[in-house]
Amino acid sequence: MTKLRKADITKQAILDTAERLFVEKGYEGTSMRDITQTAQVNLAAINYHFGSKDQLIIAVMKRRLGAINNERLRLLDALEAESARTGHLIKPSQLVNAFFGSLLEHAGDEHHDGGIFLRLLEQTMVNPSSFISAIVAKENALVFKRYKQAFFNALPSVPEEEIIWRFQFMLGATSYAISGIQALLEAAEHSPNSTKLYDHYDNKLKPRLLSFILGGLRAPLPEFETVP
Repeated sequence: MTKLRKADITKQAILDTAERLFVEKGYEGTSMRDITQTAQVNLAAINYHFGSKDQLIIAVMKRRLGAINNERLRLLDALEAESARTGHLIKPSQLVNAFFGSLLEHAGDEHHDGGIFLRLLEQTMVNPSSFISAIVAKENALVFKRYKQAFFNALPSVPEEEIIWRFQFMLGATSYAISGIQALLEAAEHSPNSTKLYDHYDNKLKPRLLSFILGGLRAPLPEFETVP
């Protein structure tokens, strides 16, 4: 029992350290030597728990994305169960809040290192690599599929192709809201020394962003010229 507990503590320390260094130096800029020295473990410990640097990166991303996506699926299951019970369609606003609200709440939760996770997402968005993008895509595949279908059901009068476009736009708006917060604060003439960068995620970003996303989702359908 004691050995297992020590192993778990070591594994947790490696994950936390790797995540922090990935944020500070980027994935490519972080070496195994950096991780072992900062976490105060030997290379054998990383190889034992993860096998390689690539597998360690996968574990870091899955730990964070898995928590968010599990919450997204839990909320969607509850909405669909309630819809089946009452016969009422799920509201688009409920889907927006369940999918995007989960991300923002997790990002703003400092009790669970939300700030670190937020900066990890920034790294993924600002400096995407094919390897990291593949991890994120695989981890999000089931959730995206289920939510797209849920949006189709919630907006029967909107063509499915249009919903796919708008879902992509919603993802883009959220990504930029996360990765562009520094530029936003600077444009608003906030001093980085007097304002914590991520304080705006707790009670100001979420209602603004969700309102913006919902407005875009409900926008009038575009009119296209008919090609003769």
